Amino acid sequence: MSAKNLEEAGGRFAPDQSGVDTPHYHGHRERLRTRFLATPDSLQDYELLELLLFSAIPRRDTKPIAKALIARFGSFGEVISASPEALMDVEGIKDVAAVTLKAVQLAAQRLLQTKIKAGPVISSWNDLIAYCTAQMAYEPVEQFRVLYLDRKNKLIADEAQQQGTVDHTPVYPREVAKRALELNASAVIMVHDNPYFEAA
Repeated sequence: MSAKNLEEAGGRFAPDQSGVDTPHYHGHRERLRTRFLATPDSLQDYELLELLLFSAIPRRDTKPIAKALIARFGSFGEVISASPEALMDVEGIKDVAAVTLKAVQLAAQRLLQTKIKAGPVISSWNDLIAYCTAQMAYEPVEQFRVLYLDRKNKLIADEAQQQGTVDHTPVYPREVAKRALELNASAVIMVHDNPYFEAA
């Protein structure tokens, strides 16, 4: 793509050391990667989104897209928890970028689930709360989940028993008890979210 064509597409060229024109954001990407390796906690939400979008959108400046995602959804957690359809409503986000962001959400949930499964749930309430927050905090409707535990209080299964509306979800104790018997669970933890309130 020529410099003129790129400018018409909303980008800018900057000459590299060889004298060949390259998009201006190439140097920005390298600087952001360097900052991440040196001080990852220093990155703002939109900058972390930029990093994730680098591979999904290789030939476009991802900063405006990342900022548009934050403006639309509010935070990093809310961005990766949004539905693929909602993500693709943001200009610049196609299916590859949406899959990349959703994969990050699933990876975070799997990581937390691994910590929960590693030991007794009731001895690690902080991990349990972090896991439930990752699973449910950004759901647009109320959700009722049940965590089934064995006799050593280790997690057997985590299941969303019901999903409701923005302010209501039904609970069926008979179904919870039936499922606990099927799994041979010795205890259950029942979790309910409220979309009107942010997780602590």
